[in-house]
Amino acid sequence: MPGQPRLPGDEEIAAQVARALAEDIGDGDCTAGLIPAAAQLTTRVICRQAAVLCGVAWFQEAYRQLDPSVSVSWSAGDGDPLQPGQAVCRVRGPARAVLSGERTALNFLQTLSATATRAARYLAAIQGTQARILDTRKTVPGLRAAQKYAVRCGGADNHRMGLFDAILIKENHIAAAGSIAAAVSAARAQHPDLPLEVEVEGLAQIGEACAVGVERVLLDNFSLADLRAAVQRYGDHIELEASGQIDLERVRAVAETGVDFISVGDLTKSLEAVDFSMRFTAPSTDRD
Repeated sequence: MPGQPRLPGDEEIAAQVARALAEDIGDGDCTAGLIPAAAQLTTRVICRQAAVLCGVAWFQEAYRQLDPSVSVSWSAGDGDPLQPGQAVCRVRGPARAVLSGERTALNFLQTLSATATRAARYLAAIQGTQARILDTRKTVPGLRAAQKYAVRCGGADNHRMGLFDAILIKENHIAAAGSIAAAVSAARAQHPDLPLEVEVEGLAQIGEACAVGVERVLLDNFSLADLRAAVQRYGDHIELEASGQIDLERVRAVAETGVDFISVGDLTKSLEAVDFSMRFTAPSTDRD
């Protein structure tokens, strides 16, 4: 549902960062160990392209776990638009910790900013229509809550978190149950409080869903003509969500059919990492 982005819990973020640090550092950073233990370092993180920032909490947690004496000061926050060459934060502290955490911290920043940036691009592509962009469950394993947070930072909305918080009755569920009516009846009997949606593959099935009082249907791989027909025939009776083979080139045409929602797996599965780099700042130039 729409609203302010909600961060995953502190424990979840800490666990994700701990796993990432463990796979990178293992039993010790051999290269950082060459630097004198007392050495201090100041660096800036620069964004090299237009983007939407996301991942501040994960970046900070990486350094908190490595060495709490490392300080990170931000000039931008999650959801902020970034320009090429913009500095987003400054990192100060023991050189060994600053360098050991660099890759892990930037990996979270570049991945989550990529998701937020892609969401913002989809939102811009449908500007002026009534449609809302939704994410899907096609997320990086272990980072679902993080990516769904990033989607919201980019201005789009979340679909269900997983298989536990909403029911989406698909083709195979309908086939196994015998009909849309039978599947819907079972869903309402077992989980009366959960949101319920039915995936349909043709206009006739929308009528079946309407007949049993379903509030939203997922129009799977409908042509533009069939999407328009669905809106014209059923748009006043049921919420319509388009899905399947939707990318940035096609999304506006889909939105202009009049559907209420467009779910897009591309938001979270087709990532182009945002280009961030960490650069040493000489003491004489470090004025802020």
